[in-house]
Amino acid sequence: MLFNSRYSAVVILLATLLLTGCLFHTHRVEQAPAIALKASTKPELLSYINAQAAKIRSMQATVDIDTSVGGARKGKVTEYQQIRGYVLARKPAMLRMIGLLPIIRNTAFDMVSDGQEFKVSIPPKNRFVVGRNDLVTPNPQQPLENLRPQVIYDALLLREIDPQNETAVLENGVETVMLDKDRKYDEPDYVIDIIRTKDGDSWLSRKIVFSRLDLLPNRQLVYDESGALVTDAHYSDYKDYNAVLFPSRIEIWRPEEEYKITLTMVKLTMNLALGNEKFALQQPPGAQVIHLDQNQPTPNGGGSH
Repeated sequence: MLFNSRYSAVVILLATLLLTGCLFHTHRVEQAPAIALKASTKPELLSYINAQAAKIRSMQATVDIDTSVGGARKGKVTEYQQIRGYVLARKPAMLRMIGLLPIIRNTAFDMVSDGQEFKVSIPPKNRFVVGRNDLVTPNPQQPLENLRPQVIYDALLLREIDPQNETAVLENGVETVMLDKDRKYDEPDYVIDIIRTKDGDSWLSRKIVFSRLDLLPNRQLVYDESGALVTDAHYSDYKDYNAVLFPSRIEIWRPEEEYKITLTMVKLTMNLALGNEKFALQQPPGAQVIHLDQNQPTPNGGGSH
């Protein structure tokens, strides 16, 4: 009888709590808006990636550059004043990016890359940095010094899928869309997972996400061989540039270094003839040379490579 009395008491207590709402919280779940989603197949999406890559041989752009540094690890985010800049790119891996100081429009930085090596001139600091794209010397105090031109190039131009070394897998994904800070809904999308093979090993190299609203890529995630996410690029506001659909806004997030660069196209021209001289960057006289692969500054430009 004592057990039955205790059991009855517990049942009554639980019923009371449930009726008063003490053990649960109700939140609103939004239904997805009635939007007609487009359908596609893996061959069609792969064909788009490769056709788009083949269309773009070079690009020359005037851009607005927004930069922020910081995140959860740093506990704060610092946003820098927007600057005007120029971007030149030519396949297979040439890139030049110039940033101008606000108001006076003098050069803030000038960097070039041939895919293997890069050079960065920083006139305000009288520094000239050289190094290899595949070597990173993290500097948590100056995260933007970890920026490599190849990161910009890889985010700007989707690479074609290499059938000799890459395998593509189609995934039906879901993107969370925020209506406001308290309301969100899930919207289906397509994800192309690209598996790369090298020296007998395989790893997830990239994810290319296609919106089901327009079947255009709106995100690219790039991974290193250890599986770490190194670049998260978002693409939006596609426009027609010389018969090529291209995003006019590109956000590049580097989670390891915790910095974000947003490029907004002011003017963009595709497939101009860009000679090698456009990607030549000379060391300014008297600049301090810093070899990042050696991690040793060389005063007044002297020293060996």
